[in-house]
Amino acid sequence: MQAKEHQTMEERLNAIRAGVLGSNDGILTVVGVLFSVGAATNHQFTILIAGLADLFACALSMASGEYASVSSQADAEKVVVDRETQRLRVNPAGVAADIREFYLDRGVTEATADKIVAELMEKAPLRTILATKYDVQLGHYVGPWSAAISSLICAAIGGAFPLLALYFSPVQWQFEATIAATVVAVALTGFLSAKIGHGFTKKAIKRNVVIGLLTIAIHYGIGLFF
Repeated sequence: MQAKEHQTMEERLNAIRAGVLGSNDGILTVVGVLFSVGAATNHQFTILIAGLADLFACALSMASGEYASVSSQADAEKVVVDRETQRLRVNPAGVAADIREFYLDRGVTEATADKIVAELMEKAPLRTILATKYDVQLGHYVGPWSAAISSLICAAIGGAFPLLALYFSPVQWQFEATIAATVVAVALTGFLSAKIGHGFTKKAIKRNVVIGLLTIAIHYGIGLFF
């Protein structure tokens, strides 16, 4: 029961990670297009349509990429399950040896390891070898649809930050408002990614802000050539 709850939490975290990454990509791609097109032309409708088109393209691209990636991971996990199921039929001693080695590597004595292996091989051999050798929970595979939908929605929301800032701000303050909205948005994704990954919050925020400002500068410079 505990393993099932743990895997359910992993599935949720997988969707959250996909969402954070999707929102960050949405922010950066949209603001990049806005500044490159904005540097090349002052036609408001052209700038907004370019940003809106990029928002949809980014959201769909992130979702499809996430679906393909997570589906491949789920397929790999299912292949492992099939392989170990076959091993249990033809070579249960080899499976038991792998489980025994797992516990020996963690400092368990040989006598204790033998007892653990004997009990686990009797009660849940497949579940045990999957958890110890591959860190895979039987019956709980990463969900491609939840990750794809999370990435799609969050990429669209992330890209909406700079786009809405540009749309609703006065023309003379559009670039400044868009930069401010971008900084706030990427700082938020940096904070969330650090919390999810148990990393350094300040470092993640600074890194995201620097990347966001560099993205703006590079795309604005590209737009000036046209």
